[in-house]
Amino acid sequence: MTNATNTQESSRLNAAFLEEYNSEQSVQRYTRKTAGHGIGYLLDHEYGRIYLDSIKTYLPKSRLKEGIRIWEFGCGGGMNLLHLTSAMRRKGIGVNFACGTDFSQSLIAAARKEASSFGGPNQFDRVRFTVARNEALIEEAAKGLEVGQSELAGSFDLVFGVNTIRYAHRLDNVDRCVDGIRRLLRKGGLCIIIDMNRKFPAFRSRFRDVLKERDEKATLLPTLDEYAAPFFSAGFEVLKKENFCWIPHSAGTALTGVMRALTPALNVVARSHSMRSLVIARRVV
Repeated sequence: MTNATNTQESSRLNAAFLEEYNSEQSVQRYTRKTAGHGIGYLLDHEYGRIYLDSIKTYLPKSRLKEGIRIWEFGCGGGMNLLHLTSAMRRKGIGVNFACGTDFSQSLIAAARKEASSFGGPNQFDRVRFTVARNEALIEEAAKGLEVGQSELAGSFDLVFGVNTIRYAHRLDNVDRCVDGIRRLLRKGGLCIIIDMNRKFPAFRSRFRDVLKERDEKATLLPTLDEYAAPFFSAGFEVLKKENFCWIPHSAGTALTGVMRALTPALNVVARSHSMRSLVIARRVV
C-alpha cells in the first residue's frame, strides 16, 4: 500500500471515528450516569483494583505522599479519571494533577460537565480535560491546557487508557501513541492499558462494526501480544500482560451479578477468552 493510500485510509477512518464519538449516543455511553451498571461495578472493583494496586506496588512511596500526576488518554466522558482521583483521595494518595484527553470535542465537553457535578466542591480542582488525539498527546494537549510542552514531558507517574489504544492500531499510528506516552512519563512511571480481547467471541459492537463497515481494518482487534508489542519496542518493561474480566460495560444489575458469580469458574476454564486485555508497562529509560 502506498503512502498516499495509507494517508487516505487513515483520514477515512479518522472521520468515521470522529462522527461516531461526537454523537449523543457516545456521550451517553461514556458518562457514568447513563453508561450502565457494569462499568460502575468495574470502576469500583476490577479496574479500580488494577489502578490502585499498580500505584501502590510499582510507584515509589515518596511519590504517593507528594501527590502523583496522572493522565488518561482516550478519556471519553471522564468516568475513569474522575473515579480514580476520587478513589485515590479516599485511600490517602495525593493527586498533584490529573489530565484527561480525547479527540472528541463532544466527549471532552461532557467530561468537563461531569467533573463539575461529580463529588463535592473543589474535589476536582486539579483535574483538567482537553482535546488531543492519541498520536499527538503532548503537542495538542499543551495547546489546550495553554502550557509549554516541556511542562508536560517527563512529569507524569501514571498514564492509562481504556478501550482506546485499539484505534491507534487500526490507524497504524500506535507507535506514535506509545512514544507520546513514553515522553509523558517520568522514569519509573507506569502505563496501564485495558482494551477488548480479540478472543472473546461475543462483542456486540464488533458484530455491529463488521455488518456496517465490512472492513477488516476498521474492526481490527489486536491480540494480547500485539497490544504489548509497541511497549516492548519503545523500551518499556512490561510488568503484566493478561486477559481478564467477564462483565460487559453495559451490563445491568442482574447480568453483572450473574457474571460475578461465574467469573471464578470462567477464569479456570477459559481465561484467555475473557473480555479484556491488560498490559501494565513501566518506563525504564
